[in-house]
Amino acid sequence: MKVECYDREGAEAYELVVRQVLQDLQLGRAIDDLRIFADPREPIFIIVVKFARAASPIYLEDMAIQEYDKEENKLHLRITDETYLPELLEKLWRLEGREKIQQPTRFEIIIENPTRKIEGLIVHDPQETLKKKIYDAIFRIIPEGFRVIRDISQDNIIAMVCTDELLPEEWIKKAYKIVEEIRS
Repeated sequence: MKVECYDREGAEAYELVVRQVLQDLQLGRAIDDLRIFADPREPIFIIVVKFARAASPIYLEDMAIQEYDKEENKLHLRITDETYLPELLEKLWRLEGREKIQQPTRFEIIIENPTRKIEGLIVHDPQETLKKKIYDAIFRIIPEGFRVIRDISQDNIIAMVCTDELLPEEWIKKAYKIVEEIRS
């Protein structure tokens, strides 16, 4: 972690804030590198976070066996791993509508008159979950009042340029420079 600020005490205070937020959200191991450039005189705040790749997504086929009944026009899902069952139900409700989804037992879901193919459906994506937690952390770290934000994230790097005024191009260029440094 590197905090760049003209005020040494301010930089140390931000380091403490960052460490506390990362600890609160249990992100310590997921963050490979974190850089902050802050200058309250301008006012500018740039934060760049490089994070580790998370585990592979969990697909429907990883947790259920599908059987389609043509006569009844129903798709039966036999649950083999109920770890992500709440997420599966939520996705099915969004795709097909809650009224068409029945769950007679813990290990069975029935979709009446299915309208969409669900083969290959991503039930749980650890990478997206990690990104959401990192964005949560960033919004806790950004100075209050800095509501003009440009997100220049790429791949496994989340980068934001923040201010309470207009964003000059020079700050955006500085943020891209930090992204390139952290990528190397």
